Order: sequence, then structure tokens, then C-alpha cells
Amino acid sequence: MSKYVAAIDLGTTKVATIVGEKSAGGIKIIAYSEFPSNGIKRGEVINIQKVLNALTPTIDSVNRQIEDEEFNLEEVYVGIAGQAIRCTSASNKKIRMFPHDIITENEVSGWTREMYNYSVNPGEKVLHVIPQSYNVDEHMYVSEAAGMIGKDIEAFFRLFVGRANAVKSCAEVIHRKGLKIQRMLLEPIASARAVITEEDMELGVAVVDIGGGTSDILIIEDNIVRHTAVIPFGGNSITEDIRQVCGVSFKDAEILKKQHGSCLSEYAQESKVINIPGRDGSTSKQISFKLLAAVIEARVSEILATVAYEIEQSGFKGKLRSGVVITGGSSRINHIQILAKHILETEVRLAQPDTFCLMSTSVEEVFRPSCSTAVGLILKGFDVMDGIDMDTLSIPAPSEPKDEVVETNIFGEERTISTAPEDQKGNKQKTAPAKPKKKFKDLFKGKIGEIGDIFGTVDADDEA
Repeated sequence: MSKYVAAIDLGTTKVATIVGEKSAGGIKIIAYSEFPSNGIKRGEVINIQKVLNALTPTIDSVNRQIEDEEFNLEEVYVGIAGQAIRCTSASNKKIRMFPHDIITENEVSGWTREMYNYSVNPGEKVLHVIPQSYNVDEHMYVSEAAGMIGKDIEAFFRLFVGRANAVKSCAEVIHRKGLKIQRMLLEPIASARAVITEEDMELGVAVVDIGGGTSDILIIEDNIVRHTAVIPFGGNSITEDIRQVCGVSFKDAEILKKQHGSCLSEYAQESKVINIPGRDGSTSKQISFKLLAAVIEARVSEILATVAYEIEQSGFKGKLRSGVVITGGSSRINHIQILAKHILETEVRLAQPDTFCLMSTSVEEVFRPSCSTAVGLILKGFDVMDGIDMDTLSIPAPSEPKDEVVETNIFGEERTISTAPEDQKGNKQKTAPAKPKKKFKDLFKGKIGEIGDIFGTVDADDEA
């Protein structure tokens, strides 16, 4: 069993590659690299080549950071997100032929696997199936059916549904780098793994990861994932609002947000301004702290109001005894915790990957809120290696495409097109040659024979 786990986080603002190592002392992040993202919109891969261009330098950097000559980046865990992910409830009813037999774990797992074929909208697929509870005869809403006996069973699930093409595009990026997908995991689940404790999961907690393109919500209670939702705006929306209202470039707007931003305009001084130097002979621009804070407050309030709505819709309003945990890059904006407490009407804390889940000797860069998803993917990977059942928390990766495609035109001329992924040096990987196909004249002769059979105009000798 390998002591390493590698993961790739394809985010809207950055692409990251990360490697963790497990020892007697715990889990240590030994390599991390990120690069500005391109080709990803609101969590979904749009342009595969642009994403590859961003991913390649992170893989090269990670390989340079690891000194172990035996290490070879071959398999990775991959996070998947996107604005189209939604959550819905479903149930599965069963009548058991042998009601006095004990219900087995395999039987329960079978009920769960069946839900991956649940009917959803065209173009969608079930990404995750999370069991919630079971009715076993007269016993209602029990948390575990295995070990019981009964005839009439009803299993209740939460289904996490997303676009099938989003999964395929994400997998295509990884395949074209010559890597194998170990598992694909929902990014909200990965982020939660890095920033909350077992006590949080038992008591009830909502994790809000405010990323660049989207804001992800995950609700866990009694150690079961109860609800998830994706809000189609995040930190980039805040920056874009600043750009438009203040009349500055996106780059300057991002600097304003990070260095001077606040979520509460009442805390900003009326007379204080930020001076932005002019470029190429243009005059400098002054931005009021009050105006900047008002713009940020409006967008963050909208995000948090949507979070409050999702919590209410899930049925867990007032029931989250561990409150709300906010992470992600935009969680660093000043006074966001105060605004969140006011809007969500519950306890709120800010979180990042910490020493409760990682060794303190890990790469320093990963101890940031923006790295929660990447770190969580590593922790989930080691959960799998340790034998923790993750079958209901993984997305089946699409089958890898064939390395060669043979095309035949109407004249019987053939050509072989290589679709093999690149290796780490950018070379096409070799594959076995395609099997020869029948020549066009042979196919044509066969068709003549078929015509003769139908019309009786060609005898057997001519066919031969």
C-alpha cells in the first residue's frame, strides 16, 4: 500500500496539485502547487486545453518538490463542483422474500447502488447517493437496517445530481495528462473533511465554502450528509461588482477586496480613501472606503441570504448545534463573521485546514482557507486507504476513451487517429495497433451477395 495520496483541485480561480504522506505521526502535506485557473467557469470545465495549460506547471512543480525517487504521480483524487449540482430526496421500497433472514450489509449496499440509476433530467446523472434512514416493518426511520429482520423495507436517500458532461470534461483533463482517476469526490464534502471535527458532524453543522466561482453549502448531522447546494456566485462576483462600481480593472478590484475590503459599510470611515495610481499617463483614482465596503456588503449579504434560505429549505434551521463554519478564499474579508451571524442567526466561525487534521510540518502554504478543498481531497484519499467505506461518497469516473480511433471513408481508405493522453513529458503514449478492417471492395462484394439473395439475379458461382 502506498504511503502517498495525490489530488487535483480544478477551481474557478486556481488549479492545484497536492500530495500527502502518512506516517505514524499523522498526515503531512509534502508538496503543493497552484496556478491561476483558465477555462473553468463557476466550477465547471469549459475549455479542456486551457485547463491543461494551467494544470501542467502544478504537476511539474509537485514532482520537483518530492525527493523520493520511488514516487510517481500516476493516480489522483479529483474534486468536482459546479453551479448545476443539486440535491433531491428519493426512496426505494423493497419486499423481502425471506423476511426472517437478517438484513446484510451487502443487501443494504445493493439498495444504495440501485439509486445511481434513479431517473433524473436529461443530461444529468446521479453523482452521490447518501442513505438517510430506513423503515423496517413497524420500525420507522432507523439509522441502520443491517442486522435487523423484516419484510417491508423503505430506504430513504439524498441524491446529489449534476451534469453528466461536467463529469466527463473533468475526467478528460486528467486522462489527457496521462493520470488515472482514483476517485472523484464532491468538493463540498472534501472541504468539510478538512475544517470540521467529528463532534461538529454529530451535533449538526453547515459548512459554507466561498470559492471564486461558486459558494458551496454542506449540511451534516448525526454524522450523515443531509443536504448540499451550490450558489452560482462567489469571490469573483464580489470582485466584478467592485470593478464595475468603482471603475477599476479586475486586477485592481481584487487587490481592493483583499487588502482594504470590509463586509460592513458602517465600520468604514467616511473620509478615508484608497489611491489607485494611474497607468499609461492616466490620472490616479481615489476610491472611498465607505463605497468599497458598501459594494462588498451587498454581494456578501446576497450570498449569506441564499445560505440562510438553503438551510431553511433543508429543514435544519435552528437545529445546527455546531452552527455554521465558513471557509474558502473569500472568508478572509474583514467582518464577514459579524455579518454572517446577523443574517444566519446562529453561531459562526471561520475555519481553515489546521493541525487537528494535518501535521504542523506540512507545507506552510496549505494552512489557508482557500486550500480547504485540496487538503480535504487528501484526507478523503487516506480514508479510502484505511478501509473507511466511501462507496456512497464517490462519483464513478467515466470509462477512459480509447487511445486510437480508426476512420474509414466511403472509398475504403483508412486512417488511425491517436487520442492517447500525453505522458509527463508531453509525448503521446503508445498503444496497441488497431485491428485491420475489411477492405471496401470486400464489403461491397458482400453487399452484392445480399442483393442477389433478395432479387435472385446473382448465382453462387458469381458470388464466390
